[in-house]
Amino acid sequence: MKALLYTKPYCLEYSDFTHPVIGDDEVLVSVKACGICGSDVQGFTGKTGRRIPPLIMGHEAAGVVEETGENVKGFEKGDRVCFDSTVYCNKCQPCRMGLYNRCEKRQVLGVSTPEFKRHGAFAEYVTVPWWIVSKIPDDMSFVQSALLEPASIGTHAANRAPISTDDTVVVIGAGTIGLFILQAARLRGAAKVIVADINEFRLEVAGKLGADKAINPLKSDLRETIFKETKNRGADVTFEAVGYAQTFRDGVSLTKTGGHLVAVGNLEKTAEFNLQELVARELTFTGSYASSGEFRDCINLVASGKINVEPLISNVLPLKDGPSAFERLLKAEENLLKIVLEP
Repeated sequence: MKALLYTKPYCLEYSDFTHPVIGDDEVLVSVKACGICGSDVQGFTGKTGRRIPPLIMGHEAAGVVEETGENVKGFEKGDRVCFDSTVYCNKCQPCRMGLYNRCEKRQVLGVSTPEFKRHGAFAEYVTVPWWIVSKIPDDMSFVQSALLEPASIGTHAANRAPISTDDTVVVIGAGTIGLFILQAARLRGAAKVIVADINEFRLEVAGKLGADKAINPLKSDLRETIFKETKNRGADVTFEAVGYAQTFRDGVSLTKTGGHLVAVGNLEKTAEFNLQELVARELTFTGSYASSGEFRDCINLVASGKINVEPLISNVLPLKDGPSAFERLLKAEENLLKIVLEP
């Protein structure tokens, strides 16, 4: 089969690769669309330690069932499907509780670490356990379906803090995940959603997707603006969807006393902040990783239009153009959100 193979830092090769062998509990999927995640682009640099070559990356995908293993239930050849990015065991205690992202044997498609390697979906075919697979409606395109995985991450993040109909929610970062958090917070009934980013194009998209206010911190003081918008109280819930130490500290500073800060981005591994902010103001810090069951919920949300994926699709390209697509995303010189590759 043809695949996009990551061979060394900053190097992807469109080449022949061994056809995957299906296991008894697996589904062989003919991949029709796979989105490039920001974590793929960062992994492409070789700096994260989570994309050790040689590796086929890609975990935001959809396609058609080509073959099923002996133990597979509920799927047959020809089914249109998508699948989660988290490969969970479906047996451990967290899995039995529905906390799939906390699986004791968790792996991630298209990721390679010293502990595991799992080839992903930047290829003509990929095998996945049947229990992470879901059918998609006939009227949902494969390209739309490729965005179900990031939509589920944003939805999971929005579920990690209490949001009431009186609350002001702030989302720091208007990338793909931040824009899905915005929509999910809206669905949860937030009274006001404010989005912050230094990219004017992304702020424009946030406005189209329902943000009440879009703030560029390079043009106005973020904390001052948030306090003005909240009658000097601060945000009830803040989502940090960038992952830098400074943006995390910004999130701490603009969250109200007794408020919630949800950390979603993780570009930098450490962040220093004033511990008194946590203690004296009784803030609640929460991490949010991947998704935990929201993936299947998002199928209906996207199909019904309650979550809109279309404004986030920047380009749809053939898989062979993957190397140049990665370069474009890494350079960040264009107004790009999601590039989807088609094998």
